[in-house]
Amino acid sequence: MMNLAGTVRPAAFKRPGGGRFFIRLSLLAGFLLCGALSAYAQAPAKVPQRLSLNDAVDMAIKNNLNLEAARIGLDIRKRRSDLVWNEFLPTFMATGTLARDNYATKTQGMTIPTAPPIVIPSQTYPKWHVFGNFSAELTFSFALIEGIRSIKLDYQAGAVGFETAKLQIEQGVRKMYNAILLLEANAALLLETYDNSQRQTDIAEANFRAGLAPRLIWLQAQVAVENMKPMLNDLDNNLKSLKGNFALLLGLPFDAPFELEPLDINTSYIPPDVEELISRAASEKPDIQELQAAIITMHAQRKALAISAFTPFLRFGWNLSTAFNSRLDPFKNTWFNSDNWNGGGTFNITLGWNINSLFPFTKEGQQRRDMEAGIHIQNIMLAQKIRETELEVFTKINSLEKIRATKDAQQAAVDLAEQSYRLTEEAYRAGLQDFQTVQNTVLALNQAKLQYLTQQFNYLNDLIDLEYSIGVPFGTLSSNGTSSSQGGAK
Repeated sequence: MMNLAGTVRPAAFKRPGGGRFFIRLSLLAGFLLCGALSAYAQAPAKVPQRLSLNDAVDMAIKNNLNLEAARIGLDIRKRRSDLVWNEFLPTFMATGTLARDNYATKTQGMTIPTAPPIVIPSQTYPKWHVFGNFSAELTFSFALIEGIRSIKLDYQAGAVGFETAKLQIEQGVRKMYNAILLLEANAALLLETYDNSQRQTDIAEANFRAGLAPRLIWLQAQVAVENMKPMLNDLDNNLKSLKGNFALLLGLPFDAPFELEPLDINTSYIPPDVEELISRAASEKPDIQELQAAIITMHAQRKALAISAFTPFLRFGWNLSTAFNSRLDPFKNTWFNSDNWNGGGTFNITLGWNINSLFPFTKEGQQRRDMEAGIHIQNIMLAQKIRETELEVFTKINSLEKIRATKDAQQAAVDLAEQSYRLTEEAYRAGLQDFQTVQNTVLALNQAKLQYLTQQFNYLNDLIDLEYSIGVPFGTLSSNGTSSSQGGAK
């Protein structure tokens, strides 16, 4: 047996009271750890933010990063438009040059035959020279005026594009808002089905124990309950993913908790004259207006390019130049003596014409042809967009009328499914129906409810798309879809 009497112990245990010291230290650490865990456990959970439809739209327009980038682009165009008068400012330039000759400049000596004769010795000038120049230049042409107009039109096109981006963000927010509500309603129906299945399992168990049903019925009910759990988990994950995307669209963290206010939905809206809506969409849809504004801007740019090619320009120039005396060394002689500098300068007026722009095979000529081709492409895209919009409006109106016409039939289907479920469950309780029949009636009931809700939300989304297409404010047609705190989707 090992003798522990000779074991080396720490000094703390050799001192009187050393053991008590470590015991107290351990207790103190334990208290601190428990306090930290208690504080963590008592930390308040994040309170979900309750959002209405209008709140969500406002947050998206304010915080969406894509829209912020579009806003910065519009600010750039606005600044160019506000300061477009700077095209008439001359170009000022100041330069200073320090130059060195590769070969020294020498003068030959000579003797002037006078009495007495004058002898001029040979001289070598310094290699280093200093020059200074200040110039101003202003070029005027008729293309300058049209260029200013094109800059103004470009800003207007940018403003139209920014408003289009805002409307597209609002359209996306409204439709995703509806998608979340629909998915939540679907989850509620599935949870209700799960609760019904659990209740039917309890009934099957009671009937089995009472000898009214075989054990197989009970097992089938248990299997049905277990099979629904993965469906609930998948639907919950889909809802979390959709809410995460919606939060990013609003400029919130992807895991920010929020609750959406429910909507009162009905299908009482009947579209007016179809031809009137189609005609209005062909001219009022934001996408079409954006294309039209871009085409107008391109026409102005093409006109400015043509004027620049076929009209002369007038250039005014003025410069002031000075040079350090070439006979003096700038590294040895002072720069602050005006006698050491030679000044000069000119004022000039130049009338010119770019001859290359007159020929179609030159770079300038090809630029004009490329611009004309670009305008032609944009016109084709505009015509295609108008046709697509007409078809889109026609399709949406047909969809709206179909949903409105089938509303009563769908409601009747839900009522019949509810009656069938109640009767089947009563028979199941009495042992007159098997479990599979009950499950089938439950699925039929929930499918009818989900179909009814889906059609209602599809109707609201079609109204939102129709409002965007005909260029009216959101809520003009879908005003019955405004947020309400009095209940869920009806």
